[in-house]
Amino acid sequence: MEERPGAVNFKGNPVTLVGPEVRRGDVAKPFTVFGAEMRPYRLEDGRGRVRVFSVVPSVSGSGACSIQMKRFFDEALQSPDIDVITVSVDLPPTQQRWLEAAGQGRMQVYSDYRDLSFGHAFGVVIKELRMLTRSVFVLDREDRILYAEVVPDVAQVPSFERVMEAAKQAVPR
Repeated sequence: MEERPGAVNFKGNPVTLVGPEVRRGDVAKPFTVFGAEMRPYRLEDGRGRVRVFSVVPSVSGSGACSIQMKRFFDEALQSPDIDVITVSVDLPPTQQRWLEAAGQGRMQVYSDYRDLSFGHAFGVVIKELRMLTRSVFVLDREDRILYAEVVPDVAQVPSFERVMEAAKQAVPR
């Protein structure tokens, strides 16, 4: 598997990302993540919908993770034609507890804990920490990547406006 040393920083230190660098125009590679009650979600499950994959290191991690999750959830409420899906390596019960504590029970959150298949498919696995780096990917209805942002430092948040602009452009009017 391809490794990209120093691709991002974690707490000011360069870390290695595992997997290919995903770019606009690429077709997303298959993956499987797990939700509440260990229900699998596969790439093909969302085909036909515009999807924003909001990737965070941990749902219970930094304030940046909560800001990112809540901001994209609020955007999703305003854009019913766009699915916003958060992915982390937290176990599904941990994700569920965060959702309940944050009063965000309708948010779609999935775990890549089992084999990091999402992380490897999108090239966002931090090798040294076995977690995912902060990133966002917008997929069109046919699984083509319309927008890809891997945040250069895990403590930073992505460009919310650019992400949602890319997603909204993919929704038929």
